[in-house]
Amino acid sequence: MPIQAVQHIRRMRGGAQSHLMRCADGHYYVVKFQNNPQHTRILVNDWIGTRLAEMIGLPVPVVDVIDVNPWLVEHSPDLRIELCGRKTMVTPGPSFGSRFVVSPHQGEVHDYLPEDLIGRVRNLSHFAGMLALDKWTCNADGRQAAFWKQPRERKFTASFIDQGYCFNAGEWSFPDAPLRGVFGRNDVYAGVTGWDSFEPWLSRIEGFSEHLLWSLVDQIPPEWYGPAHNELDRLLCRLLERRSLVRGLVLSFKNSSRNPFPNWRVAIAAAQEDYPQTASR
Repeated sequence: MPIQAVQHIRRMRGGAQSHLMRCADGHYYVVKFQNNPQHTRILVNDWIGTRLAEMIGLPVPVVDVIDVNPWLVEHSPDLRIELCGRKTMVTPGPSFGSRFVVSPHQGEVHDYLPEDLIGRVRNLSHFAGMLALDKWTCNADGRQAAFWKQPRERKFTASFIDQGYCFNAGEWSFPDAPLRGVFGRNDVYAGVTGWDSFEPWLSRIEGFSEHLLWSLVDQIPPEWYGPAHNELDRLLCRLLERRSLVRGLVLSFKNSSRNPFPNWRVAIAAAQEDYPQTASR
């Protein structure tokens, strides 16, 4: 059952023009609407991408379908989409909700951390796993993360947000490129020393159950994809086919001019020292 939105809080940043709303379950959700400026399909993408990340063990917000009542839209003057200087009411009904990573009254959240604070992120290793998922789903946007912590905590936790541009946003295609779907700075990948750094997430992608993938479709409101049910089926079939491509896509990023994994070579050199090659005869 969808969760009822009960109060509009504020507009959020970003091209989808999402809004923070308090809902009937007592939690706050970042809500994206059917008539967002990017595409209605990004609600599908965000749902599938976030649930896939959750299923393979990556830290993502809880997501749910949020029912936005027409009365609430009419009586919330700031609950609007702005385009070309004009304001339009958001479309009521089933919307995509991503639970705010920590209650606005109980902790702090940052969408950016300076380099001197990255070392205080307790789960940097998860960026490698998220990279594998972004390559699988062909995230056409840069990787976004929310860094949050509770009061009195010294360390932050990274939670991976906004999967709306998976599957190339509204195109539902897979134009792979080495620098797509990656975080903007290399420091989050400093711990990558080889293929072991992508485990267990990479193996979970490669062995992901077809049944689990198709089960996600049953939970998506039909308003989010309209008459494109056959296209959605084809999208999921392509996704299943791509499970075997992820290692090659990660390798393309590794070998790019950005050189994101400088410690990969160090690991190989250390292995060669531990297991020296037998002298040729």
